Amino acid sequence: MPDWLANSPQWLWWVGAALAFGIVEMTTLDLIFLMLALGALAAAVVAGAGLPLVGQVLVFGVAAGLFVFALRPVALRHVRMEGRGGVIGIEGNIGQTATVLEPVTDRSGLVKLRGEQWTARADLAGQTFGVGDLVTVVKIDGATAVVAAAPPEDKPFDADRPVEH
Repeated sequence: MPDWLANSPQWLWWVGAALAFGIVEMTTLDLIFLMLALGALAAAVVAGAGLPLVGQVLVFGVAAGLFVFALRPVALRHVRMEGRGGVIGIEGNIGQTATVLEPVTDRSGLVKLRGEQWTARADLAGQTFGVGDLVTVVKIDGATAVVAAAPPEDKPFDADRPVEH
């Protein structure tokens, strides 16, 4: 081992370990390696204060254990927003309003949904929607949005239409 590496301060090794744990955390995203990185940083602090290697390892183990069992569950609740977050993925499109780009029938069509173009079809046989109509996604069938008429409050403002009171 080169002299510069063997003679480097111990706290620097712990900071290196914390960085390595941080890099691994970026690939896993389940906060285990983040807690280990925090434990390594705690060990770096006590190494900088002059604690011997055995003490540093003990501080690392205790701190990492505390972080994993005490801090990680709290952090996961905030990161994942359990029970409070919106539905994501395909299920998140259900109930969304889409704009018809090409006429939609019970067999074919095209809508703009959340900024993306989706093939679409009407939910009911014989139902059609014209270009510019707003529709509501009732389900996703493969890569096709199945749509129905949007509620009246979602219809665009038309200056030529008389105001209803």
